[in-house]
Amino acid sequence: MRASRRLTIGLALLSTALAGCGYNRLVSLHEAIDGAWAQVEVQLQRRNDLVPNLVEVTKGYAKHEREIFEAVANARARMLAAGGSRDQTIAAAQDMSSALSRLLALSERYPDLKADQQFARLSDELAGTENRIATERRRYNDTVREYNTLVRSFPTMLIARATGFTPQKYFEAPEAAQQVPAVKFE
Repeated sequence: MRASRRLTIGLALLSTALAGCGYNRLVSLHEAIDGAWAQVEVQLQRRNDLVPNLVEVTKGYAKHEREIFEAVANARARMLAAGGSRDQTIAAAQDMSSALSRLLALSERYPDLKADQQFARLSDELAGTENRIATERRRYNDTVREYNTLVRSFPTMLIARATGFTPQKYFEAPEAAQQVPAVKFE
Protein backbone atom coordinates (compact mmCIF):
# COMPACT_ATOMS: atom_id res chain seq x y z
CA MET A 1 0.00 0.00 0.00
CA ARG A 2 2.83 2.39 0.84
CA ALA A 3 4.55 1.84 -2.50
CA SER A 4 1.28 2.52 -4.30
CA ARG A 5 0.80 5.75 -2.37
CA ARG A 6 4.38 6.89 -3.10
CA LEU A 7 3.86 6.15 -6.79
CA THR A 8 0.63 8.15 -6.80
CA ILE A 9 2.27 11.08 -5.04
CA GLY A 10 5.26 10.88 -7.37
CA LEU A 11 3.03 10.88 -10.46
CA ALA A 12 1.03 13.80 -9.08
CA LEU A 13 4.20 15.81 -8.47
CA LEU A 14 5.58 14.96 -11.90
CA SER A 15 2.36 15.93 -13.68
CA THR A 16 2.18 19.18 -11.69
CA ALA A 17 5.78 20.03 -12.63
CA LEU A 18 5.15 19.26 -16.29
CA ALA A 19 1.92 21.25 -16.28
CA GLY A 20 3.73 24.24 -14.80
CA CYS A 21 6.32 24.12 -17.56
CA GLY A 22 3.60 24.04 -20.21
CA TYR A 23 1.72 26.88 -18.59
CA ASN A 24 4.85 29.02 -18.31
CA ARG A 25 5.66 28.40 -21.98
CA LEU A 26 2.13 29.43 -22.97
CA VAL A 27 2.43 32.63 -20.94
CA SER A 28 5.81 33.37 -22.48
CA LEU A 29 4.59 32.88 -26.03
CA HIS A 30 1.42 34.86 -25.41
CA GLU A 31 3.55 37.77 -24.21
CA ALA A 32 5.79 37.37 -27.27
CA ILE A 33 2.71 37.64 -29.49
CA ASP A 34 1.71 40.87 -27.73
CA GLY A 35 5.23 42.23 -28.21
CA ALA A 36 5.33 41.27 -31.89
CA TRP A 37 1.91 42.82 -32.41
CA ALA A 38 3.11 46.06 -30.80
CA GLN A 39 5.89 46.22 -33.41
CA VAL A 40 3.35 45.71 -36.20
CA GLU A 41 1.30 48.58 -34.77
CA VAL A 42 4.35 50.85 -34.64
CA GLN A 43 4.96 50.33 -38.34
CA LEU A 44 1.28 50.71 -39.22
CA GLN A 45 1.27 54.00 -37.31
CA ARG A 46 4.38 55.13 -39.17
CA ARG A 47 2.60 54.46 -42.46
CA ASN A 48 -0.50 56.24 -41.21
CA ASP A 49 1.62 59.27 -40.34
CA LEU A 50 3.09 59.41 -43.87
CA VAL A 51 -0.27 59.29 -45.62
CA PRO A 52 -1.49 62.90 -45.11
CA ASN A 53 1.72 64.35 -46.57
CA LEU A 54 1.63 61.98 -49.54
CA VAL A 55 -2.03 62.84 -50.19
CA GLU A 56 -1.34 66.58 -50.02
CA VAL A 57 1.52 66.36 -52.51
CA THR A 58 -0.57 64.20 -54.82
CA LYS A 59 -3.62 66.49 -54.59
CA GLY A 60 -1.57 69.32 -56.02
CA TYR A 61 -1.16 67.39 -59.26
CA ALA A 62 -4.25 65.20 -59.41
CA LYS A 63 -7.09 67.42 -58.22
CA HIS A 64 -9.75 65.40 -60.03
CA GLU A 65 -9.05 62.12 -58.24
CA ARG A 66 -11.53 62.65 -55.41
CA GLU A 67 -12.52 58.95 -55.15
CA ILE A 68 -8.95 57.85 -54.48
CA PHE A 69 -8.36 60.58 -51.90
CA GLU A 70 -11.59 59.65 -50.13
CA ALA A 71 -10.60 55.96 -50.09
CA VAL A 72 -7.26 56.86 -48.49
CA ALA A 73 -8.91 59.18 -45.96
CA ASN A 74 -11.50 56.53 -45.05
CA ALA A 75 -8.84 53.82 -44.69
CA ARG A 76 -6.77 56.11 -42.48
CA ALA A 77 -9.81 56.89 -40.33
CA ARG A 78 -10.50 53.15 -39.91
CA MET A 79 -6.87 52.63 -38.83
CA LEU A 80 -7.18 55.36 -36.22
CA ALA A 81 -10.56 54.02 -35.02
CA ALA A 82 -9.41 50.39 -34.71
CA GLY A 83 -8.72 51.05 -31.05
CA GLY A 84 -6.32 48.20 -30.41
CA SER A 85 -8.58 45.45 -31.76
CA ARG A 86 -6.34 43.14 -33.78
CA ASP A 87 -9.12 42.05 -36.12
CA GLN A 88 -10.17 45.65 -36.86
CA THR A 89 -6.55 46.77 -37.24
CA ILE A 90 -5.80 43.95 -39.68
CA ALA A 91 -8.88 44.78 -41.78
CA ALA A 92 -8.06 48.50 -41.74
CA ALA A 93 -4.43 47.80 -42.70
CA GLN A 94 -5.63 45.76 -45.66
CA ASP A 95 -7.90 48.62 -46.77
CA MET A 96 -5.03 51.08 -46.37
CA SER A 97 -2.71 48.95 -48.50
CA SER A 98 -5.30 48.84 -51.26
CA ALA A 99 -5.98 52.58 -51.12
CA LEU A 100 -2.28 53.45 -51.13
CA SER A 101 -1.67 51.26 -54.15
CA ARG A 102 -4.32 53.23 -56.02
CA LEU A 103 -2.84 56.53 -54.81
CA LEU A 104 0.67 55.61 -55.91
CA ALA A 105 -0.63 54.48 -59.30
CA LEU A 106 -1.64 58.10 -59.95
CA SER A 107 2.01 58.92 -60.60
CA GLU A 108 1.71 56.98 -63.86
CA ARG A 109 -1.05 59.31 -65.07
CA TYR A 110 0.60 62.53 -63.92
CA PRO A 111 4.22 62.85 -65.11
CA ASP A 112 4.74 66.07 -63.15
CA LEU A 113 3.76 64.25 -59.96
CA LYS A 114 6.21 61.47 -60.76
CA ALA A 115 8.98 64.06 -61.10
CA ASP A 116 8.13 65.89 -57.85
CA GLN A 117 10.99 65.52 -55.33
CA GLN A 118 8.74 65.53 -52.29
CA PHE A 119 6.51 62.85 -53.83
CA ALA A 120 9.58 60.75 -54.61
CA ARG A 121 10.89 61.11 -51.05
CA LEU A 122 7.52 60.26 -49.47
CA SER A 123 7.06 57.32 -51.85
CA ASP A 124 10.48 56.00 -50.88
CA GLU A 125 9.64 56.37 -47.18
CA LEU A 126 6.35 54.60 -47.76
CA ALA A 127 8.05 51.74 -49.62
CA GLY A 128 10.52 51.36 -46.73
CA THR A 129 7.67 51.38 -44.23
CA GLU A 130 5.77 48.76 -46.24
CA ASN A 131 8.88 46.57 -46.07
CA ARG A 132 9.04 47.07 -42.30
CA ILE A 133 5.36 46.19 -41.99
CA ALA A 134 5.95 43.00 -43.97
CA THR A 135 8.90 42.09 -41.73
CA GLU A 136 6.99 42.73 -38.50
CA ARG A 137 3.93 40.91 -39.85
CA ARG A 138 6.14 37.89 -40.59
CA ARG A 139 7.63 37.99 -37.07
CA TYR A 140 4.19 38.27 -35.54
CA ASN A 141 2.87 35.36 -37.62
CA ASP A 142 5.91 33.23 -36.74
CA THR A 143 5.23 33.80 -33.04
CA VAL A 144 1.52 33.07 -33.49
CA ARG A 145 2.38 29.85 -35.35
CA GLU A 146 4.66 28.68 -32.52
CA TYR A 147 2.04 29.56 -29.89
CA ASN A 148 -0.85 27.97 -31.82
CA THR A 149 1.18 24.80 -32.32
CA LEU A 150 1.80 24.60 -28.58
CA VAL A 151 -1.87 25.32 -27.75
CA ARG A 152 -2.95 22.47 -30.03
CA SER A 153 -0.26 19.95 -28.97
CA PHE A 154 -0.78 17.25 -26.39
CA PRO A 155 -0.42 17.48 -23.39
CA THR A 156 -0.13 21.28 -23.42
CA MET A 157 -3.57 21.54 -25.00
CA LEU A 158 -5.04 20.24 -21.75
CA ILE A 159 -3.32 23.00 -19.80
CA ALA A 160 -4.28 25.59 -22.43
CA ARG A 161 -7.95 24.64 -22.31
CA ALA A 162 -7.99 24.58 -18.51
CA THR A 163 -6.38 28.01 -18.24
CA GLY A 164 -8.15 29.80 -21.10
CA PHE A 165 -5.39 29.97 -23.70
CA THR A 166 -6.91 29.92 -27.18
CA PRO A 167 -5.37 30.01 -30.66
CA GLN A 168 -4.50 33.47 -31.98
CA LYS A 169 -5.32 34.92 -35.40
CA TYR A 170 -2.66 35.40 -38.04
CA PHE A 171 -2.13 38.74 -39.79
CA GLU A 172 -2.69 37.60 -43.32
CA ALA A 173 -2.57 40.39 -45.81
CA PRO A 174 -4.59 40.07 -49.00
CA GLU A 175 -2.64 39.09 -52.11
CA ALA A 176 -2.70 42.65 -53.45
CA ALA A 177 -1.18 43.97 -50.22
CA GLN A 178 1.61 41.41 -50.15
CA GLN A 179 3.48 43.36 -52.81
CA VAL A 180 5.28 46.57 -51.96
CA PRO A 181 3.69 49.34 -54.02
CA ALA A 182 5.64 49.78 -57.23
CA VAL A 183 6.89 53.30 -57.65
CA LYS A 184 8.78 53.87 -60.87
CA PHE A 185 10.66 57.06 -61.59
CA GLU A 186 12.08 57.54 -65.05
